[in-house]
Amino acid sequence: MNSVSDVWTMVLNKLREELSETSINTWFDEVIDVHMVGRTFYIDCPNEFKREMIDTMFRERIVTTLNDLFSAEFKLEVRDGKGPDPSLPQQPILLVSDKFTFDNFVVGESNKLAYAAARAVADGASAHYNPLFIYGDSGLGKTHLIYAILHQFRKRLPLSKIVYVKGDDFLNDFIAHVRQNKGDEFRAKYRDGDLLLVDDVQFVAGKEQSQNEFFHTFNTLYEAGHQIVLTSDRTPSEMTLLDDRLRTRFEWGLMVDVQPPDYETRVAIIKNKAIQRGFTIDDKSADYIARNVTTNVRRIEGVVNMLMAHTQLGRSDMSDAEMESMVREAVRENNEAVPTPDIIISEVARYFAMEEAVLRGPSRSRQIVSSRNIAMYLIRNITGLSTIEIGKIFGRDHTTALHSLDQVTEKLETDPSVSQAIKDITLNINSRR
Repeated sequence: MNSVSDVWTMVLNKLREELSETSINTWFDEVIDVHMVGRTFYIDCPNEFKREMIDTMFRERIVTTLNDLFSAEFKLEVRDGKGPDPSLPQQPILLVSDKFTFDNFVVGESNKLAYAAARAVADGASAHYNPLFIYGDSGLGKTHLIYAILHQFRKRLPLSKIVYVKGDDFLNDFIAHVRQNKGDEFRAKYRDGDLLLVDDVQFVAGKEQSQNEFFHTFNTLYEAGHQIVLTSDRTPSEMTLLDDRLRTRFEWGLMVDVQPPDYETRVAIIKNKAIQRGFTIDDKSADYIARNVTTNVRRIEGVVNMLMAHTQLGRSDMSDAEMESMVREAVRENNEAVPTPDIIISEVARYFAMEEAVLRGPSRSRQIVSSRNIAMYLIRNITGLSTIEIGKIFGRDHTTALHSLDQVTEKLETDPSVSQAIKDITLNINSRR
């Protein structure tokens, strides 16, 4: 989601590739408003001469840029500055970025089924994958796939209505509409689309009214034969606070997971990310990164970005030894930025005045369980470890870890003491870094 002003900034930046800053200021400095309805982009300029120049000299370039941004055909209207018609419906701005497509998604053993399912949905090749439910830990490519579906779907059906929303934004949007008594507008926004994409749908769980609204939205789209794609950090059965009606519907179609990439896929990702940024990484450096950064794709990308920055600031003819030293430093800085689970457990135990062994142990006393849940919550949020890995740290399975995370999340909304404890412990952890 982007504002119309963000889109206009992108248009002007594209024009700057061909025009001087003086030309930009001369012809566009009196544009007082931009507005978009459907596939029409409105520019309001009260200066008649400049309005005519924008319309004649720059129309083609502006329209071409809009078409590229949205992968759809746009019209342009240059108006006299009266501003947007308040009766016109506002629509969310949904850009189709070339950054996340199927072409630049690196496929490996850990994600090939999710890739194939996403591709089938985007190409309209299977009506049985509805909904398509993609799950896996953070930073493994779920958002890349959901944007790739959007990109390909828009390319195949340019006039289709696509709605993309994050789970927490759906909640906030619902609350805002309820407060303004605009429930009908909210329902029209989400139930009239040809494709609904919901990223991180797990945030809908646990909120009764929002779940009910999402349930009816799901039913309306499903019964109309419109495609639904959902991503989550866990399966529906592992969402302990999810309404049973929604859990059943989430499982109706196809559920596919994305796992952490194996070594070969990590090497391919590293080289691909570097190429996208206009430089190359030799095999030794790629091997070093792949063997030392294994948690997720997002962290790999961060190391590649750091390496690129060093390369741009240094010499272009660095030796292998210098390159390896730079990669080692980038990996070291990246890994040291995250406290270890041992440090987090130590600080939680110290805060609640108990032994670490007790926190890790089998005790089911109320106070210890509550403290253990907070430890799991902090490990998850600070380190990004999977629930499977967190469970192993405490000698438990990932279902127990998931339940603990849900318990803390629920208490954060109702118990100020839990929120304060997490803030205090986090400060203590950061002071040790």
